[in-house]
Amino acid sequence: MTISGRHFLQIPGPSNVPDSVLHAISMPTIDHRGPAFKELFRHVLTGMADIFGTSNQVVIYPATGTGAWEAALVNTLNPGDEILCFETGHFSSLWKSMAEKWGLKPTVIAGDWRTGADPQKIGEALAADTDHRFKAVCVVHNETSTGVTSRIPEIRAAIDAADHPALFMVDTISSLGSVDYRHDEWRVDVTVSGSQKGLMLPPGLSFNAVSDKALEAHETSTLPKSVWNWTEMLAAGRNGMTPYTPNTNILYGLKESLRLLNEEGLDNVFARHIRFGEATRAAVEAWGLEVLCTNESEYSPVLTAVVMPEGHDADELRKIILDRFDMSLGAGLSKLQGTVFRIGHLGDLNDLTLAGTLAGVQMGLQLAGVKIDPAGLGAALDILRES
Repeated sequence: MTISGRHFLQIPGPSNVPDSVLHAISMPTIDHRGPAFKELFRHVLTGMADIFGTSNQVVIYPATGTGAWEAALVNTLNPGDEILCFETGHFSSLWKSMAEKWGLKPTVIAGDWRTGADPQKIGEALAADTDHRFKAVCVVHNETSTGVTSRIPEIRAAIDAADHPALFMVDTISSLGSVDYRHDEWRVDVTVSGSQKGLMLPPGLSFNAVSDKALEAHETSTLPKSVWNWTEMLAAGRNGMTPYTPNTNILYGLKESLRLLNEEGLDNVFARHIRFGEATRAAVEAWGLEVLCTNESEYSPVLTAVVMPEGHDADELRKIILDRFDMSLGAGLSKLQGTVFRIGHLGDLNDLTLAGTLAGVQMGLQLAGVKIDPAGLGAALDILRES
């Protein structure tokens, strides 16, 4: 049966793409070796450096965020290098698996999937590493599978307190453009990101922001690299070019998404996402349900993972909501499958869209037979109304 009206895409990425970005992507394809492309590419390189908060040149790949993570590893490390990872959820586990495939040796600090990377535990592990075996510390800023945002400045401080030379690598795939992030100020060495979440684009672009320290490590890195090679990417970028064919039309979309973010003002964008997170959690708590994240200082501004009561299946709830209201919610991943659902509230989103989203969740919970207090939606509206 066809359902009238717009589809509500409320997963935590890919996020909704603004109409003006879609229109920009539909521009005629241009010569990627011509002057128009040089102007476009230089523009987005500068714009992305501002988004990351870095004075260094950013690397832009025609790839997903997974490709950018691989680029971070192969451009800085050597076969057999040991790295320190913190388990915050499904995606932090994927980076550990990728490292193993490249012959690296990850040590994982176990986590409970309900809190972020613990600065104290990272500091203790580094302080004990007196031989400096760990060549990198890898964490996820915003864990998309759990709705937990790790405290990157505190982790940087823990690395400094341990006086450890490891590179600091951070995944911002689901946070960049939605959550305050400062690559240079927080002295991150490699920041990884992708296009399909806070940047409000389709999947297809990924990014590395790199420090001078990371570039020094790149000079002696011996892991194989071809398409990911920073040397070639940076040299071409300085001339407004790429060493191989770029996805020109998505770059037009990136130019427009940067315009939208800057027109709203990044501080306003960050505040808007914080407010959306507060409203969503207010609804969840008023319904009498539980937010997966247990640390208030680590609540994610871009998504909320909700724990289903015992005896109810989160995937069945998601199916009811999709079939009845044409709204997509995020599934629980790996060990959270069936036990949580995820509400995305990021990117091209306003108060009324979030209100409609929470209304659909509330009705879906009632149709699924979950005992909730119907005051949940009102609690969210109170926050949206007063802000």
